[in-house]
Amino acid sequence: MSNINDSFFDGYYKDIWKTIIPAELTAKEVEFMLPYFKLQPGSKVLDIMCGYGRHAIALAEKGMEVTAVDNLEEYISEIKKTAAERSLRVNAIKADIVEYIPDQQFELAVCMGNSLNFFPEEDVQKIFSHIAGHLQPGGHLLINSWSIAEIAMKDFKAKTWSEVNGIKFLSDSGFHFHPTRIETNSTMIAPDGTTETKLAIDYIFSIAELEKMLQVAGLKLKEVYSIPGRRKFTLGEPRAYIVAEKIV
Repeated sequence: MSNINDSFFDGYYKDIWKTIIPAELTAKEVEFMLPYFKLQPGSKVLDIMCGYGRHAIALAEKGMEVTAVDNLEEYISEIKKTAAERSLRVNAIKADIVEYIPDQQFELAVCMGNSLNFFPEEDVQKIFSHIAGHLQPGGHLLINSWSIAEIAMKDFKAKTWSEVNGIKFLSDSGFHFHPTRIETNSTMIAPDGTTETKLAIDYIFSIAELEKMLQVAGLKLKEVYSIPGRRKFTLGEPRAYIVAEKIV
């Protein structure tokens, strides 16, 4: 089934997204993953909703064998080009994330950049189940989110605006229930006056709700951090890093 966010990251926002996330953050996240999950050259990593491949490429540069999956053809083409140019072991796949079933086992799966919150509960449960079924015994899932209930309810703003690379970015959001979600209408105005309007939906789950879905899939919530591996998450932190382990 089509997800409204399938078309959100094309057009202007494809490039805006690259500017929003600093390279330093990606580097720190990867620096955390390597020792925490005991990754070694040749370790197999699955990157779900990989976007333009900021983690997939960085992990491959450290010697990992990465399978990177996203629904946007432009991102997958970009990853393939970068991987070929740098001779990196990245298998980039365009697929429906909800229906995608890997064909091998992984030591680590990651879903970063708030991507999990694009999906309603039924779809998240399917994603968790597919991932759990293809993690090695003791393998892990790492989720990065800034839209869990413990963050979103405190930080919700109905209207925001910013300017990125000369493009004005105006957002008008509403907090809705049944299911709990934030619907955001965003208007992007280029310097020449042309505009794009997008609707995005972020589904809001509490840590407890995510823990139950993980358990159903055969995964155990291990820890939630605000700074990966350094500080445990507390109310008021701007982002969460959720670590789950496959139940043996």
